[in-house]
Amino acid sequence: MKRSIYLLPLLFFCFKLNAAYVDTVNVYSNSMRKDIKTVVIRPQSYSTARKYNVVYLLHGYGGNYSSWVKDAPQLPAKADEMDAIFICPDGGFSSWYLDSPVDSTSRYETFVATELVQYTDSHYSTAAGREHRAVTGLSMGGHGALYLAIRHRDIFGSAGSVCGGVDTRPFPKNWNMAKVFGDPVTQKENWDRNVVVNQVDHLKNGELQLIIDCGTGDFFLAVNRELHQKLLDLKIDHDYTERPGAHNKAYWGNSIDFQLLFFKKYFDRTTAKI
Repeated sequence: MKRSIYLLPLLFFCFKLNAAYVDTVNVYSNSMRKDIKTVVIRPQSYSTARKYNVVYLLHGYGGNYSSWVKDAPQLPAKADEMDAIFICPDGGFSSWYLDSPVDSTSRYETFVATELVQYTDSHYSTAAGREHRAVTGLSMGGHGALYLAIRHRDIFGSAGSVCGGVDTRPFPKNWNMAKVFGDPVTQKENWDRNVVVNQVDHLKNGELQLIIDCGTGDFFLAVNRELHQKLLDLKIDHDYTERPGAHNKAYWGNSIDFQLLFFKKYFDRTTAKI
């Protein structure tokens, strides 16, 4: 027993970069009347005497609250490097992070942009204000992150997408989307109104700091290129990158490092040391 006590400080020192606190909590959604599991990663420096920036990470179709930690195991070390809190909520199997116009039990826009942010700010030592919050995600979560940030610019100051499904309309029979958007023929307006590529019409330059990337072998490459071109046409500043890779965890497990660096620079520019 004594031997274990003496070994623990050595192990802590050797793995200091991975010393962040990783917890799973239940966050109650009043809009959906259920608990939603959420992974919370706090940096090793965490103290209630300080205030921390927050990055929300949204998983893809078929994933859950634990997907980001599994696919990007470097996240605890990144939380330490950024001195920030990461929040990874369960976004449902195929919610696309909407308040569904056809399913009143699927209210993931309300949950993430309102209920989860309120929970995070009331339970952790976070810095208040949009300039202290960023949101990104992969695939379905990439759609969700941009969709939520554009619609809630008072909540998020920066947003990203990793191989995101930023226009769902070319894929009407895929990923159970009809259960969320409605019938693609008879309820076409639901699809047109709720895709990211059309949401950017409401965005003005400088309102959000945006980073978007997609692999050159990804089936979402064409819709990401379309979004990039539309942002250029609207003269909305953004970072856009294509790099070799497909729609898989190898790609987003690597890409998230670049997105987090982008967010760190955003936080450093817009906030004084807390």
